[in-house]
Amino acid sequence: MIKKLPFLFLFLLISPILFAQQDQVIQDIMREAKENSQLELLAHELLDIVGPRLVGTPQMKNAHDWAVAKYKQWDIPAENQQWGTWKGWERGITHIDMVSPRVVSIAGQQLAWSPATSKKGVTAEVILLPEAKDSVAFKNMLASVKGKFVMISPYQPTGRPDYNWEEFATDSSFAKMKSEREKSNMEWDARIEKTGYTSRSLPQALEKAGAAGIITSYWSRGFGANKIFGARTKEIPTVDVSLEDYGMLFRLAENGDKPEIKITAESKDLGEVPTFNTIARIEGSEKPEEYVILSAHFDSWDGATGATDNGTGTLVMMEAMRILKKLYPNPKRTILVGHWGSEEQGLNGSRAFVKDHPEIVAGVQALFNQDNGTGRVVRIAGSGFRDSYEYLGKWLYSVPEEITRGIATDFPGIPARGGSDYASFVAAGAPGFSLSSLSWDYGTYTWHTNLDTYDKIVFDDVRNNVMLTAILAYLASEDPETTSRVKSVLPMSRDDNAQMQWPEARDAERKGGFEEE
Repeated sequence: MIKKLPFLFLFLLISPILFAQQDQVIQDIMREAKENSQLELLAHELLDIVGPRLVGTPQMKNAHDWAVAKYKQWDIPAENQQWGTWKGWERGITHIDMVSPRVVSIAGQQLAWSPATSKKGVTAEVILLPEAKDSVAFKNMLASVKGKFVMISPYQPTGRPDYNWEEFATDSSFAKMKSEREKSNMEWDARIEKTGYTSRSLPQALEKAGAAGIITSYWSRGFGANKIFGARTKEIPTVDVSLEDYGMLFRLAENGDKPEIKITAESKDLGEVPTFNTIARIEGSEKPEEYVILSAHFDSWDGATGATDNGTGTLVMMEAMRILKKLYPNPKRTILVGHWGSEEQGLNGSRAFVKDHPEIVAGVQALFNQDNGTGRVVRIAGSGFRDSYEYLGKWLYSVPEEITRGIATDFPGIPARGGSDYASFVAAGAPGFSLSSLSWDYGTYTWHTNLDTYDKIVFDDVRNNVMLTAILAYLASEDPETTSRVKSVLPMSRDDNAQMQWPEARDAERKGGFEEE
């Protein structure tokens, strides 16, 4: 009860404008979101036409330009702000075909920033990573990889996710499978450890030894799902192959059948290119130097089109801005949206913005960030700000229950140290909050995978998030009080029983993608 008294006291004093049932603007926002939604069209343009948004690619720049043009259609000033440079690269067509002992096309693709092959492609035998008793023995065996494609990921004994086994297998069969899988993974980890290299440095060692290319398979523990990240080679291609085809190649190689594949990878190295954030704003009429910020990272990995990471977060913020401009064109505080670049490589776009715009950070009333998938928002925490319950609780109470039903809160919470872009602002002392969403098996099936596509979007949930975001932005802008930035005393760490500390603000990596060169 003690915790709730301040809120109840404030609740009795707040203006009627904060009561959802009496507030016409809130009702208009909901009506516009439901009856005139632009989400499907925006998703089509962003995901089907622009496509994936890997930092340093022409598609990323196309996305920034598309967003600026779209905001200008809505009469919202917008611009691309350069914050650094990155290794430029453009994905091309990838063909992977087994040519012996039989002919079959292989499901797979280049990893991001992978070197290309010649137009004729490369044909070579596929071998397993040589097994050695120690690093000295491995160095003596490195000559055996010359001219070969080397498989460096473990063999997976099943392509069925655990939930499928739980539903259909006997208890003993399920236990046996898990034991075999654990043994296989441990043995492979030991094989890599004995090389004297890590999983990060091993590809360069194999490249230096003359390997024709690197084959990986990063299974995401779901049907057909692989995670697609970046290559660590400079001259030879690195491809990720589906669990099913990787397993076939592994068995053939392990049994001495000497499989051969042909890889044709037509990517382009574009040198050093500029990288951006897209910033749009609706100017405040009474307190323009104070800001309500809508936040979502714009970039993605490019195994698919980045639909739920973070296409959906992007759509939420764009649609909320469109609605606010139409129905609330003269906010009391400036409403700003940040579409951040290179979040996936370490929150680089938002960290650069925080560093480059201290005057905006100093004036943040509240920042609302959405990142983790297509689901409706189900959790909001106070990010460690002591008094966040007072203002967030007040605003949430004014949002219609049909939107907030199912949202759990955690006050004051603890400050994020990473994870998504609101953490960049929290580290600088600005009240930033994550609108955390329902899973929809995000971690397994869409987060950084080859399956993160338009068809995985649940538009009813995204529409719910648009209404929540737009209403919270409106209420934060209208609030007569400036939000408190007082930090709570953090609890003791469970790891070392020491006092937890607030994160420190960090600058971005301003020139990226060249660390291995």
